[in-house]
Amino acid sequence: VVKAEKAKANNLDIMICIHYSDWWADPGQQTKPAAWSNYSVTQLENAVANHTNNILNALNAKGISPKWVQIGNETNDGMLWTTGKASTGGFANYAKFLNAGANAVKTFNSSIKTILHIASGNDNGLFQWNIGGLLNNGFQINKFDIIGMSLYPDADNWKSYVDDTYSNMIDLKSRYNKDVMMVEIGFSYSRQDITYQFITYMIEKTKQANGLGVFYWEPIARSPFTSYSKGAWDSDGSPSAAMDAFINRNTLSIERST
Repeated sequence: VVKAEKAKANNLDIMICIHYSDWWADPGQQTKPAAWSNYSVTQLENAVANHTNNILNALNAKGISPKWVQIGNETNDGMLWTTGKASTGGFANYAKFLNAGANAVKTFNSSIKTILHIASGNDNGLFQWNIGGLLNNGFQINKFDIIGMSLYPDADNWKSYVDDTYSNMIDLKSRYNKDVMMVEIGFSYSRQDITYQFITYMIEKTKQANGLGVFYWEPIARSPFTSYSKGAWDSDGSPSAAMDAFINRNTLSIERST
């Protein structure tokens, strides 16, 4: 809520990404909150809906309405493991949990855009497996507005990864009739020159695909605050040259995400 208040004060659009976990949720870990560890599937559905509502109510109490809400974070293999782990027979539960979160958002405020967030944006097969499996198991895709994608390439593959992500965007938009967005990208802090090229190319290809926008995660991360190596801030606390990729050369203003 505090961060959202700061964003609102700076006239920024707000995206909330709900992890439904006591710690980071990502492709390698989707651990249930400890308080939910013994819940039945129905109880987990209710917990997802209630937690989502609690977040929206807390923001609403401060007069804040997010523009987007991600239901889960990088749910490549489902969420709330092991109950909702897609690869081990949990596709139906995974779909139920996504539905519960999206329905909570749309019931609260139907104008908020909901996002299904999958990592490895260059991997079309993963997206087809994930979304196809959901659709075969009761996924209410009509309650989702956007397919969100992450991409974290390396110095030797970033261009091909962006090209593959562009192709994936085109396919997903056609196949599922959904908007697409790069909700996370990142690159090595030590190669700011290449990071600038990567971001510039990612923005260009996203525009070509009529994607909604590009978010960099987490640009302000820097030593000694964290050991995470893909931030884009200098040690003096200012944006690195890589962030210049977000400057609109025509207006010399920061490009918005839409």
